[in-house]
Amino acid sequence: MDEQKKVGVGLVGFGIFFSFIGVILFFDRGLLALGNIFFLIGVALLLGWSSTLQLFKRNYKGSISFFSGFFLIFVGWPVLGIVIELYGSFVLFSFSISHSICWMASTIPFHVL
Repeated sequence: MDEQKKVGVGLVGFGIFFSFIGVILFFDRGLLALGNIFFLIGVALLLGWSSTLQLFKRNYKGSISFFSGFFLIFVGWPVLGIVIELYGSFVLFSFSISHSICWMASTIPFHVL
């Protein structure tokens, strides 16, 4: 794993952490916005800039939902923004969930007693 991907993983982790803390602290707008920025930059560093643009161009429904939620958090409606953003994230990244589950099942050894 090269340095760019390591930084990307770290930024995605920070984004998830700040978003979680923002929700715990009664939808703190600043922490949620910071978490979103870290998450987006981390995904862009992990996938590469052209692949990230293709991801958002390929799936309009998820992209519009995700960025609408992102905008609503910045405007000051964090609860509605998080709900819409979570829906958009699920639609955007739903293709990778099945791939991740299959990869984890093939790499993690399960021992039957």
